[in-house]
Amino acid sequence: MRPLLFLLLLAALCSCGNSDKEVFDRSQKLAQVEVATGVTTQFSQNGRLKAILKSPRMLRHVGDSVVIEFPTMLHVDFYDSLGKIESFLDARYARYAESRNVVLLRDSVQVINVRGDTLRTQELWWDQNARLFYTDSVVRIIQPDKRIRGGRGLEAAQDMSSYVIKYPTGVMDVKEDEFGGAAPQDSSVPASPAPAIAPPPSKF
Repeated sequence: MRPLLFLLLLAALCSCGNSDKEVFDRSQKLAQVEVATGVTTQFSQNGRLKAILKSPRMLRHVGDSVVIEFPTMLHVDFYDSLGKIESFLDARYARYAESRNVVLLRDSVQVINVRGDTLRTQELWWDQNARLFYTDSVVRIIQPDKRIRGGRGLEAAQDMSSYVIKYPTGVMDVKEDEFGGAAPQDSSVPASPAPAIAPPPSKF
């Protein structure tokens, strides 16, 4: 009876030890995440302002490499060589590695240029060095004359002055009331939450 009691006590002590270690590990992981609110970040290249990013909340994950995450929403203004806004972007989620200049945007992504062209998709990559957007997801571009070009896959200049839809589905007209208030919904562009991200190996 006593040996059995001893084994039970030993098992209980081991269990407590493992639990404490798990708690310590979790604390260490939490300590490696820096949180900032009301963030405004400038992106420059060769001394020139390229973009200004604003977000209510930013997470900075410190590990082998530093990863920046915007878990709620963000807004970006893009500037041309003269310092004037050429386009702006909104998304509900974004993530990028500090060592690279490629940003992954997800969930209700929208890009609008000064001419009024509007790009909408659920996932978009922003290459800061090349000043372009690309995606393999479903996209649609709403033009100022309210004609829509849709398809899957896209490469576009950052100012939306030029773009290529890889697999276009055609052009359609939309009614005036579709543009009142919230962004019009498209069944081919399903709404989705921002899940954990596994970026393409060639970019991240």
